[in-house]
Amino acid sequence: MAAPEPAPRRGREREREDESEDESDILEESPCGRWQKRREQVNQGNMPGVQSTFLAMDTEEGVEVVWNELHFGDRKAFAAHEEKIQTMFEQLVLVDHPNIVKLHKYWLDASEARARVIFITEYVSSGSLKQFLKKTKKNHKAMNARAWKRWCTQILSALSFLHACSPPIIHGNLTSDTIFIQHNGLIKIGSVWHRIFSNALPDDLRSPIRAEREELRNLHFFPPEYGEVADGTAVDIFSFGMCALEMAVLEIQANGDTRVTEEAITRARHSLSDPNMREFILSCLARDPSHRPSAHNLLFHRVLFEVHSLKLLAAHCFIQHQYLMPENVVEEKTKAVDLHAVLAEIPRPPRPPLQWRYSEVACLELDKFLEDVRNGIYPLMNFAAARPLGLPRVLAPPPEEAQKAKTPTPEPFDSETRKVIQMQCNLERSEDKARWHLTLLLVLEDRLHRQLTYDLLPTDSAQDLATELVHYGFVHEDDRTKLAAFLESTFLKYLGAQP
Repeated sequence: MAAPEPAPRRGREREREDESEDESDILEESPCGRWQKRREQVNQGNMPGVQSTFLAMDTEEGVEVVWNELHFGDRKAFAAHEEKIQTMFEQLVLVDHPNIVKLHKYWLDASEARARVIFITEYVSSGSLKQFLKKTKKNHKAMNARAWKRWCTQILSALSFLHACSPPIIHGNLTSDTIFIQHNGLIKIGSVWHRIFSNALPDDLRSPIRAEREELRNLHFFPPEYGEVADGTAVDIFSFGMCALEMAVLEIQANGDTRVTEEAITRARHSLSDPNMREFILSCLARDPSHRPSAHNLLFHRVLFEVHSLKLLAAHCFIQHQYLMPENVVEEKTKAVDLHAVLAEIPRPPRPPLQWRYSEVACLELDKFLEDVRNGIYPLMNFAAARPLGLPRVLAPPPEEAQKAKTPTPEPFDSETRKVIQMQCNLERSEDKARWHLTLLLVLEDRLHRQLTYDLLPTDSAQDLATELVHYGFVHEDDRTKLAAFLESTFLKYLGAQP
């Protein structure tokens, strides 16, 4: 009987451990020290134009992010257009939507050895939509209709936001490779920066930018007019229609060909059993761009539109005003409720009324539902105006008279990317009774508690304080207005008027 040979197996295990340790090695840090680039490379859906993507660590929030690098061969041309590149990225950082991959930070590296743009984006660990559809096809024969509707609504929510900006932001690279899905069903659109960046750069800097269209397997995502006429929002609608078709059938068969043919697309359309779904997709794939509906109007199509439940409307209202409530308000309110009390009642004379009691409401499911709504899985687009709230600044070159200093980093302070979900404020007299001491407690969406203290001056106003907190990176730009209103009410409560 041969003796066992554990040594090779132990050797292989040691090799795997060594590889894991090598991948976690820190190769580089951002100028501010917050972002740490690791050796491990990630495939974030084949992002066009990005030569390399690495896994990185956000040392402030303790989460994994993606370190993207865009390299340029001509350093002189890069230096000549450095200010324009900075302006574009500064504005792209402001694009903030729950269904768009967030660009957290960027900086330029124009050393003697290389010229590159480095930018940090969200890490979507579950992979691209195409990868998810392939896995689903192995286990299921058809896509769940509710999941399809939820995904379409989230994608259209993001496109409606982009197209409503002034000027409209055209994605131009929307494929199942640049759409990502989280484990909880949250859809994220990536590569939003690509079209703006490639169109704005002069010819001598465009060489690193590569479009998805160059890959034969993605040609069917682009409309017939692509590249022949000026880009419009209809380009994204066609691409969305093809993504919606692929989501519905899980895969558009190409019969071994590298490129998906018109015949394969026609077969996929005819395989749809729901006539409303078929009509919805066909309207997006119209050959004439002027006949394609807008992203906002598609949200009202009968295949997607539904009257939102009172539960969903209440959840959005709760989250919008959560900063005014205690952190664990749901748990505390639940404990105080009499579970035998009647929650709702439907009279049915002469029969006894139909009653629902609080004991029939699952509190744990309520917490999960609120978390899903907060993450953007259930947007209220049916009630949204044509232009979304909280638009970024105009993504266009600034006026010629605007002078900007060229610096290695775009801003002196890191902008806060997390939203405030709860605020508490207290004012106390100083010992000499000459001034007021302000204590502000902010709870951010990742549950981080931030406590700030300040001695008020007679000239301070709520608006000025909120603006200063945003400027120094303590508060998200979108929270400026509600923070100012909150401070204003606190001043009135303690002082009777603004200090």
